[in-house]
Amino acid sequence: MRAGFPDFRLGNVLATSFTATLTERHGDAVERIPTPQRLVDWLAVYGLAVDSCTTAQLELARELRESIDVAATAAALQEALPTSAVQIINDRSTHGRAAAILTPEGKRQWQLGPASRVEDALSVIAADAIDIIAGERDGKLALCASPTCRAAFFDASQSRTRKWCDMNTCGNRQKKARFHASRRKHSGSAE
Repeated sequence: MRAGFPDFRLGNVLATSFTATLTERHGDAVERIPTPQRLVDWLAVYGLAVDSCTTAQLELARELRESIDVAATAAALQEALPTSAVQIINDRSTHGRAAAILTPEGKRQWQLGPASRVEDALSVIAADAIDIIAGERDGKLALCASPTCRAAFFDASQSRTRKWCDMNTCGNRQKKARFHASRRKHSGSAE
């Protein structure tokens, strides 16, 4: 990763990994795609390489990211999906030139249009969001139990009981906090 920027939080689900480019939304928010080049870097990590990105395209991406977050959060809470978020997701889905192709290994891979525009990559992310919000995949949307995070994530675990968007960050923080609270409680009762 480029020096001076926070690391990307990578996951297995494209749409929710994209929403994780802004973390700790209910605490000290961390923007992980602060520049157009940083968005290019993130897209490349997910196999959606684009030639370049403008400030206007970065804003389109952030608007999509926030719309996915709002819609996924509503879906996780089993609430009505906000009309404006649905419209933005649908607009981004239809404004790109990307196609699903089958690899020799039998996997789906996305192929962007010939000029590899940011809009093409955003259409893939929007299509992925539509799949998970519409319940097209085996799993469920849930919200991170961390009070400073509350990120929507896709739980594909067998039991569908995951609590954290990412065990290495939010889950670890909560485990450490419980451990330290327990130690303080035990050391205080020993006195």
